[in-house]
Amino acid sequence: MQTQELLRRVSIDPKICHGKACIKGTRVLVSLILDNLAEGLSIQQILHEYPTIAKEDIQASLEYAAILAKEEILPFAKA
Repeated sequence: MQTQELLRRVSIDPKICHGKACIKGTRVLVSLILDNLAEGLSIQQILHEYPTIAKEDIQASLEYAAILAKEEILPFAKA
């Protein structure tokens, strides 16, 4: 799936989840998906815990995070 197609799965709406990035049509935050991946949960475990999302939504969350990571140097990541 192309980047633009994946990113259409992410929604940022001030009326939903206080404007935080979430999966379109749900209230599942992108950050929640990323936290689960960081904790070592498998894609299958995440899909089981959040049945309203699809594998492509997890891919979209990773794509969204990758784009954000390219835009900002975090203070603790400076050499």
